[in-house]
Amino acid sequence: MMFTDKKLLARLDKMLEDGINGTFSESDYDETQISKLESKWLRYLTSSKLSAQKTEQEREKLQELVSDISHQTKTPLSNILLYTQLLQEQDIDRQSRQLVDEIRQQSEKLEFLIRSLVKTSRLETGTFQLAPLENNIDRVIESVIEQVTPKADSKQIQIRYSPESYTAKFDIKWTQEALFNILDNAVKYSPRNSVIKITVDAYEMFACVSVADQGIGIPAEELPCIFRRFYRGQNVRKQNGVGIGLYLSRQIIEGQGGYITAESTPEQGSVFKMFLPR
Repeated sequence: MMFTDKKLLARLDKMLEDGINGTFSESDYDETQISKLESKWLRYLTSSKLSAQKTEQEREKLQELVSDISHQTKTPLSNILLYTQLLQEQDIDRQSRQLVDEIRQQSEKLEFLIRSLVKTSRLETGTFQLAPLENNIDRVIESVIEQVTPKADSKQIQIRYSPESYTAKFDIKWTQEALFNILDNAVKYSPRNSVIKITVDAYEMFACVSVADQGIGIPAEELPCIFRRFYRGQNVRKQNGVGIGLYLSRQIIEGQGGYITAESTPEQGSVFKMFLPR
């Protein structure tokens, strides 16, 4: 009896191991030779495999759908923006110009939303894999500062950063995306003639990139929500935005083994910290 029990446990263990490794195949097991318990394991693992396959198929369909939407809307949106720009160059009355400006703003918002959804979809479905390598953090920060400088200059906002030459393990392209979303928000929600400070601190396991602004701040009760997809706080809903930037930043950083934190005091500013593995 003990020998039979050992054989039964060994077979059950093998079935479970195959299920965990994704190598389970119903044809590998002869139902005429298995016990009632083994039969239940067989049904469970078979249904689990079918469920996993269905989930993967749905994920692929979602990715295809998002890609199709992006592709099909690219040309119409580009044309709308082009015609809007041509209208803005015409001699039109003040009311018409306001309407044209609003059309352009909403078109740019839609274009940004579609691009962000495509990026998010690629990360969530694993279509695009992050490739963290040892990189210099200054390179990323200086590139992002260059991108947001025109918007900062239009509000006379100073961005202060002193290169530190620290390194960490991260994907350059996607980490630039994550930092850009944070710094762009800092500029967007900061008053004119204010200062944004970027600092880097190196710890044993992580390098921390901090972005501190003097903006409107975030109420304490909203801090746990700001990294949710499409979440926008009560005090920023009149500002242009779709509420996906911080969500995407968190997905990128956590996908590389890091994390993001936020501290804020209303009317005094916010501090966002990106921790990158070393």
